Amino acid sequence: MKHLTKTSAVLTGIKQRQKTIVQLLTFALLFSVNGIQAQKNKNEVFKKTKAVDENYEAFSFGLRLKNMHLWHGFVVTPGPMVATNLEFNSRDKKFTFGLWGGAGSASDVTNKAGDQVGAHYKEFSIYTAYHFTDKFFIEAVTHNNYTGVEERGDVLHYWSYDKTQGYNFVDLNFGYQVSKSTSLYLATILAGGSGDYEVQSDGSFKDSYTHYLEVKSKVWKKNQSCLSLFAGGAWSFVTDKTFYTEGKGNFINVGAVLSKNVKLGNYVLPVDVTAMWNPEKQKTVLQVDLKLL
Repeated sequence: MKHLTKTSAVLTGIKQRQKTIVQLLTFALLFSVNGIQAQKNKNEVFKKTKAVDENYEAFSFGLRLKNMHLWHGFVVTPGPMVATNLEFNSRDKKFTFGLWGGAGSASDVTNKAGDQVGAHYKEFSIYTAYHFTDKFFIEAVTHNNYTGVEERGDVLHYWSYDKTQGYNFVDLNFGYQVSKSTSLYLATILAGGSGDYEVQSDGSFKDSYTHYLEVKSKVWKKNQSCLSLFAGGAWSFVTDKTFYTEGKGNFINVGAVLSKNVKLGNYVLPVDVTAMWNPEKQKTVLQVDLKLL
């Protein structure tokens, strides 16, 4: 009887050790599988990251052709023009620094002798932007439109921001994507550049710090076409006169944009057609914008 009890105890011990060994083997197997899967996931992430790194291009450029150039309700130039840009973007696509240039057909300006002379549209602007999120960004732009400066008889000073020279000023801009279809854009002119001031009774200048707010919303989309409506207004908290208006603030930029990808054989050409009405200046125009690159 004692022998049977001892044998039973031995068998029980063996079974217990076998159970423990099975548990250890199962744990080791699971650990190995998890390790292999983790390494596989790590390799896949590495491959994707490497692919992104290989596809990353810090510098790019663009080319656009327009029948005229509109900006914040202004007809900057009424004739055909070409716009180009050279741009740097960080790897995470948050930071941007770029140069923007425009050149176009001639229009008449009045020189110091009172004569009408032709002057080609010329602009060279610098911009930088930072995207904090996919929905919110801040941007600074120094606008340098020096069309007709020399033709009028003035001396060209590209880096001059004298208030009265009339062609250099800085914008501080904010953009926010309210929803998938609607965005807000706020721009503020700094330091009274390019005539953004009001002359006081004593002859001094009072900076207007003109604000421009635009709301834009997509209202229709089908296949490769999209229609957006927009409305923009300008005002100043400091002066009655603004950069965009002769009197108090007003709506200055109302209209619609139809965007469409036009197929030309194997080439796809993005085209924007903008119908713009400026209620303050009573101007109505139609702009065609072809994005060539």
